[in-house]
Amino acid sequence: MIRHIVMWDVAGGTPGAKAANIARLVDAFHGLRGRIPGLLRLEVGVDRSGVDYACDVVLVSDFASQQALDAYAQHPEHLRVRRELDGLRTARHQVDYPIDGAGHA
Repeated sequence: MIRHIVMWDVAGGTPGAKAANIARLVDAFHGLRGRIPGLLRLEVGVDRSGVDYACDVVLVSDFASQQALDAYAQHPEHLRVRRELDGLRTARHQVDYPIDGAGHA
């Protein structure tokens, strides 16, 4: 299994605009559940720490294999979400690593 973690900073000129963009991002990724072969788990979290170095949103997803993760990157539903969210993200960070079935490295 492969764990795929992505963290974003989200655009927004006001706190309300930023909150709306975060909600769009969360809803868009939740909409991928059950639509991507090999996507076993998908969790989206919004930062509540408030520290200045924190990212706004994190996506944690587990894939059955590296091949499933590679296919996800080109899957039409994932590409649709990326297009929908174009311009909402100001920074992106990613980490992918293998895990065993129990979720341990």
